[in-house]
Amino acid sequence: MLEVIAPGLQTLVQDQGRKGYFAIGLPPSGPMDQLSHHAANALVGNDPAAATLESVVVGPTVRLRYDGVVAVTGAEVDLRIDGVPMPTWTTLPVRAGQVVTVGPALAGARSYLAVRGGIGTPVVMGSRSTYLPSGIGGVDGRELRAGDVLKSADQYGPPPRLGYSVVEELRPTLAAHKEIRVVLGLCRYRVTDVSVEKMLSSDFTIGTEANRVGYRLSGPPLEFVDREAPFGAGDDPSNVVDLGYPVGSIQVPSGQELICLLRDGVTGGGYATVGTVIGVDIDALAQMQAPNTVRLVDVDVDHAVAARRSRDATIASIYRLARLT
Repeated sequence: MLEVIAPGLQTLVQDQGRKGYFAIGLPPSGPMDQLSHHAANALVGNDPAAATLESVVVGPTVRLRYDGVVAVTGAEVDLRIDGVPMPTWTTLPVRAGQVVTVGPALAGARSYLAVRGGIGTPVVMGSRSTYLPSGIGGVDGRELRAGDVLKSADQYGPPPRLGYSVVEELRPTLAAHKEIRVVLGLCRYRVTDVSVEKMLSSDFTIGTEANRVGYRLSGPPLEFVDREAPFGAGDDPSNVVDLGYPVGSIQVPSGQELICLLRDGVTGGGYATVGTVIGVDIDALAQMQAPNTVRLVDVDVDHAVAARRSRDATIASIYRLARLT
């Protein structure tokens, strides 16, 4: 069992996500940074479906009630076991009664704490992932609190290599400015060509309203093509007749600010979506915070698919290298 001494900031149970319910308005949830989540599971010898603890900026302090194995990935944090500094992205043995502290992020934003066996909260609609807006998954659909006791899920994979560290080349780059790749559409036609060019040639600043639902990106305002609003659409130039929002969709309400919908974002509505952040680069956004900046880069679907295959290959490599046999 895992006893929570201090919960950190918005520490949530997350596994691979809740798939198959998008059509009824339920987003997939799951880890914001999927590569880091899987790396943590790989380092402790878990099944890829096991749940980890995702935190923002400050991680939890926990006590293991059994001899176990832990790993922390994602943001570069001040990680300690019984007060002794420990490396991140490394397989670490922990004895019963020892205290693991995931301290403040020194770079990046989100950390992932995995324990061998995984986090054993109830499965809700096929997933242990926490979805705060509906209060489902994880620990009663909420953030962790001091005093919570989490059971093991017994989701074991091959035994891990104690002391193994993921090489730098396989870790995500943590930076205050990044290029974020987008596929233009579904409603790119609603924005003028000049505004699209401006959107792709300007830096945008991540606002303080940046969470699992979405990130607000401040930059130059965009202009919409003049039109008579169709039946069913609102009067705002950014309104359209309701449509679905893929994860990563970029809205521009009134043209004033970009809103990028993420793992817990709403699944549909009446705002034009001018582009979609590719899945791999949602991982990158997850490690950024205010006032970091991004530059949007236009790519096509083939590029997005190739990027996902490359990331999946990296994840597979980490699982393979972290195994004892």
